[in-house]
Order: sequence, then structure tokens, then C-alpha cells
Amino acid sequence: MRTRLLAAAGVLLAAAGVVGWAVTRAPAAAPVAAPQVRTTTAAVTRGDVTARVQVAGTLGFDGSYTVANQLPGGVVTAVAALGSAVGRGADLFAVAGVPAVLLYGGTPAYRDLAAGMTDGNDVLELEQNLVALGFDPSHTITVDRHFNDATAGAIRRWQAARGLPWAQRTGRLPLGQVVFLPGPVRVGQIVADVGASVDPGAPVLAATGTARVVRVALTAGRQSMVHAGDPVRVTVHGLDQAVAGTVRDIGAVATVPSEGPGGGGAATIPVVITLSLPVGAPTLDQAPVQVAMAGAQRRNVLLVPVTALLAGPAGGYQVAVVDDAGRHLVPVQPGLFDDGTGAVEITGGGLAEGTRVEVPVS
Repeated sequence: MRTRLLAAAGVLLAAAGVVGWAVTRAPAAAPVAAPQVRTTTAAVTRGDVTARVQVAGTLGFDGSYTVANQLPGGVVTAVAALGSAVGRGADLFAVAGVPAVLLYGGTPAYRDLAAGMTDGNDVLELEQNLVALGFDPSHTITVDRHFNDATAGAIRRWQAARGLPWAQRTGRLPLGQVVFLPGPVRVGQIVADVGASVDPGAPVLAATGTARVVRVALTAGRQSMVHAGDPVRVTVHGLDQAVAGTVRDIGAVATVPSEGPGGGGAATIPVVITLSLPVGAPTLDQAPVQVAMAGAQRRNVLLVPVTALLAGPAGGYQVAVVDDAGRHLVPVQPGLFDDGTGAVEITGGGLAEGTRVEVPVS
């Protein structure tokens, strides 16, 4: 009897030892099974899917302008800082202390703006800017192509606001004192720095617009896949997520790179994409980016999250259908995948819209 009790005690102790060892040591030494993935379900949907093509692009600024001096020749006494943004009513540069001020317009300044001048688009642009700058408080200007007393009065108010002495509040603007450009600009290069001598017509600085764009040299064979207004996704270094963009311009003439050590490349067409970077984004210029453009597209097809696809036992793919009967695996054939939405086209398996399939919890 004692022998049996001792034997029984030994078995219990051994068992206790095994249990204790398993509890205290298994995480460090025992083989660990594959972790169990938490899952939920998602509905099979019907819709359109677009496979996207990744192409290289360059992030920069829109537009390119050479700003030349039209003031009388002299020494450059001020230039807007390199990389700075210059808006309506601000100085671009100055020669002999006389500033050249930025105004918005598409017609370049080419003559004095003063009473008695003939009608023209430059007068229209001037009056638009004087109103926008707030120098027509009584709303006496009729914004048109004609220079009249109301125009001269607004110029005098502007000259007073800029601190000119009474004798220089003439109500006229000699050639060179205003520069018409389509919008705000960013100074990209200073051609004539402070202290340099410049004649009329000499370039003082080079500028771009302030809006951000991406330029893509798209191979001519892909021209048919892109259209003005198409949405794209742009991956920018330093940003956690891709940025939405829109195709604005598509060139009509293909160019072929010149022959070099590696030989000529494929013909390309220029594509311009507009986008808005989030606040705090790096102020990159001529930076390489990746652009996801729409490629092949299928409409009105069955879609599931790509994470629903499971490897089949003999190759191929399957999904786990969850219904009243439980969980069962159904072989499917995947089609186009949209990396923008994470959806993949599927066929086969008798699946229908609304069927619930298993997906991992994100």
C-alpha cells in the first residue's frame, strides 16, 4: 500500500513538475505554434476596378518666367530673395531705387500706363489689380480697357500707400514699374544680383509659379491610357501617404531622347499633374516621385478585399466563405487589383454580391 502511495505521489509530483515547467518555461524554450490571426468578415461587392501603372515623375513648380528689367538702365538695388514667394503688389526687384512691382495678368507691360493712352488689355489688367489691392474704395473704376480719371486716382492712392512723396504721386506708371505675370511667383534663380548693372531688357531673375505640379515623361505607347482630368496617386518622399493628383495637360508631340552612350530611349510625351501637398510637406523642387496612373479597367465585376485571398493547397487562390453553414473554402480566380482601394476582382466559386468572406482584422 505504501509503495502504491509513493508511486502515486511520484506521478503527481512529476505531473506537477511538468505543469510548472510548462507554465514558467514554455515561452522561452518550448516550440511555439503559429499565431492565431484574428478575423472578421467583409461582403463581396460589385463595382469597377482599375489596375494602376507606376511611372516616374518629377515634383516641381508650375510655370517658368524670365523677369527682365524694363526700367531705365542702372544698378540693381534690391532683388526678392531666392526661393521666396512674391505676390500681387510686392516688389520683384529695384533698379536705382525704383521698384518693379508684381501685378497679375497675361499681357506683359510694354508701355507707360497714363492718361491719354489708347485702350488695351494692359489697362484692363491694371484696373483689375488696383481694385483687388483695395485702391478703389468708392468703386469709381469701371474695369475695362480704358484709362480714365478713376484709374489715375487709384494709382495715386497706391503711390501714397507705398510712401512716395507728394510730387511722385503722379497717377501714372512709367514702363518698368509694374510687371504683369499670371499669378504669384517663386524666385528660382537670381540672374542679376544687388550691385550689378542692368540695361533695359536684361534678365534680373527667373521664377516659377507657386502651385506644385508633377511632370511625367510618359512613353508614347501609354498615351491612350491617360486622359485630362484622370485622378492619380503621387508618392512623395517624406510623406506617409500618397497624395491625390489630377492629370491637367497631355502633350501631343512625342520626343525621342538624343543618342548617348547608352543609345536612344523610347519616345515620350509630356504629362503635367496638379496636386496639393499637405501643410508641413517638404518644400521639394525637382524631386523624384512615383505616380500611380490608371491602366486596365474592368466594370461591374465582383470584388473582395485582397486580404481575403488565401493560397490554395495545390496552387491558385481561395477565399473562406462564412455563412449559416459555417466556414468553408471556395476556389476563386483573381483578376485586376486596384492598389488604391485594396480591392481585387474575383470569378468562380459561385460567389455572389453580398456573400461574406473572411478577412484579417486590420
